[in-house]
Amino acid sequence: MGSDYAERLMPQVAWLEFGLRGPDPDRRPMSIPRAYALAQDADLVSWSADGDRRAFDQIVERHGPLALRVALRVIPNASAAEDVVQEAMLRAWAQAHHFDPQRARFTTWLYRIVVNLCIDHRRRAQPLHLPDDFEPPDGTAAADDVLAAHERHAALASALQGLPARQRAAMALVYDEGLSGAEAARILGLSAKAVERLLARARATLRERLQPEHE
Repeated sequence: MGSDYAERLMPQVAWLEFGLRGPDPDRRPMSIPRAYALAQDADLVSWSADGDRRAFDQIVERHGPLALRVALRVIPNASAAEDVVQEAMLRAWAQAHHFDPQRARFTTWLYRIVVNLCIDHRRRAQPLHLPDDFEPPDGTAAADDVLAAHERHAALASALQGLPARQRAAMALVYDEGLSGAEAARILGLSAKAVERLLARARATLRERLQPEHE
């Protein structure tokens, strides 16, 4: 999904269509070719702030798949997650001149945009309901194990989806992306202790919701 998604995302980040045209990239000095693929994130963002679209294309290619992965952990809907990442990239382009590499890594800055948009989306989204006439498919004895595994997966997905947006975002950043509590805290705009409390509440909620009825 990663590289394919980045290729799809780059033309979707349409600066002209969204009125986010930066300064004319042709005005920058061209005497020294820029090695976009080898450049540091901070340099790419700086060049993007000057209107260099090739630099921002490299950012999208480099970080678009990771941003999508985070979005999918918070919004379990591929289409909605892609929309969020597209909006996040548009904001990153428009706000590139605000990025300060002395204050945060670019990934921290970008993840924060993505997570905040995901949280806003979750707050606006309406809960999904199964149709009234929905019936699970008839199982057979040979399919009992498969059906049980499917039910466990569905129960976990349902329990995760029912978590508050910030708890889900904290779990995605720490458990799925492997970030430290401090890094997740910077992305979420919280203290490390607050992130620990979010994770503790999320784990407790999942244990409660997934506990077998006979226990």
